[in-house]
Amino acid sequence: MVSVLIIIVSILLILVVLVQNSKGGGLAANFSASNQVMGVRKTADFLEKATWTLSISLLVLSLLASASIPRNQGEESRIQEQIERAVDPTQVPNLPTALPTSPEAPVPGDGN
Repeated sequence: MVSVLIIIVSILLILVVLVQNSKGGGLAANFSASNQVMGVRKTADFLEKATWTLSISLLVLSLLASASIPRNQGEESRIQEQIERAVDPTQVPNLPTALPTSPEAPVPGDGN
């Protein structure tokens, strides 16, 4: 459920940032008429407040999602148990170092 909210807030934040223009234009430039109910400055204020609100809510939702991840307390004990049951490599019996060769195998450089 928190993941869905994070996705929705992220999409809204992307849209709000894309609507803004770094030079003060953007959505506010379309509302340049003097008889407009929501003037240019109010549109910029709204977009700035929306950006801050969405970014803070994204941060809070991300922290909430991180805190709600279930932790496996038994996982460490299982790993420790596997380590204790593992064969100690120093206790493995010695293996022959050279493999026997068959008499039928040709010897390199023999000329046959």
